[in-house]
Amino acid sequence: MKLKPLGDRLIVKPVEEEETTASGLVLPETAKEKPQKGTVLAVGDGAVADDGTRRPLDVSEGDEVLYSKYGGTELTVEGDEVLVLRESDILAKVQ
Repeated sequence: MKLKPLGDRLIVKPVEEEETTASGLVLPETAKEKPQKGTVLAVGDGAVADDGTRRPLDVSEGDEVLYSKYGGTELTVEGDEVLVLRESDILAKVQ
């Protein structure tokens, strides 16, 4: 990927949810919820503090994260759907 996010932004590739339920029912596209979990592809350099220093981000490339449902901006880059999120849109890292 040839994108480098700026400041406290990061690029996340959403993880697709299961298309069938535990009982074997296939879910149509309209019944699926928007994913809230993804893998971090790239991170910015961090937010600039009042004194001019940069505060590094708490997440790094390769981390699996949970993010807010309606956060970020959706983009298509090289045929892949990705999200550009602020660090504040990240709710948790998946261990």
